[in-house]
Amino acid sequence: MALKTLPFDAAAFIDTPEDAAEFLADAFDSGDPRVINAAIGAVARARGMSELAKEAGLSRQSLYRSLSEDGHPEFATVMKILGALGMTLTVAPATAREPILDPPAPIA
Repeated sequence: MALKTLPFDAAAFIDTPEDAAEFLADAFDSGDPRVINAAIGAVARARGMSELAKEAGLSRQSLYRSLSEDGHPEFATVMKILGALGMTLTVAPATAREPILDPPAPIA
């Protein structure tokens, strides 16, 4: 008998504002816009899309479209959504990161 699995949805595990904040902070730390958008979408689903759209001043359809896998929300939209989620965006100096790819070794 084949093993049956269900798709993972992080929204099912986001129960508190602290959970949401930690999840979003990790996404922003990744620096990947797709990861950030997906995380905001998961937090939005955990909160309730209809209620969130109303609080953000967006249509539900616009919210779904912005947070879809193909969505590219404007920064103003992201700020409205974060505000409606009770979140703020904080900026701090970047710490030195390891380069993703090692630079080529000099030729001797």
